Amino acid sequence: MKGDQEHRKMKAIAHRTAEGAFTHRVGVRQHELVADEPAEHGGADAGPSPQELLAASLASCTAVTMEMYAKRKGWDIGPVEVVCEYTPAERGCPTNFKLLMRVPRGCSEEQVEALRVIAAKCPIHRTLDGEVSFDEQVELVDAVETGGQDGAEPTSHDESRPTSAGVAARKLADRAERLITGGTSRRRG
Repeated sequence: MKGDQEHRKMKAIAHRTAEGAFTHRVGVRQHELVADEPAEHGGADAGPSPQELLAASLASCTAVTMEMYAKRKGWDIGPVEVVCEYTPAERGCPTNFKLLMRVPRGCSEEQVEALRVIAAKCPIHRTLDGEVSFDEQVELVDAVETGGQDGAEPTSHDESRPTSAGVAARKLADRAERLITGGTSRRRG
């Protein structure tokens, strides 16, 4: 089981690209993308914001899941389009994702219903809807290397501290769970 968990582990590394900016180059396997904040939030708008990337992850995962399902069923439905609108949580309100799945008119009612059901089973949807735990550490390093694609970690001193972002994320996750479960709460992590 542990080997299976290691196989499914995903890794992304974000490196700031310019002094005083929020632009980050994000490496995932052999791929690279850019994340940044819009100008109105002090960024250079060189790429989608991290929150926009979350919406993009849900939209693309939903579309791929629907298309893979249709292929397995032998349905030639053509491409699908998924629009994801995302409203981050605010005090007292849950995070809200609105998905619009567009499929060709030639799909039968049975196909449309099956695609709607399978869409909610995409891995990103299940991750956002399921239990989440965070294992966060802050390492003090001599210098953060922003170069290679090899995923090498910088040399660090062994000083780890919980982060305030982790505490905030835990509170958000606990509030979301209470809303989802109708007020009953489980201990996460």
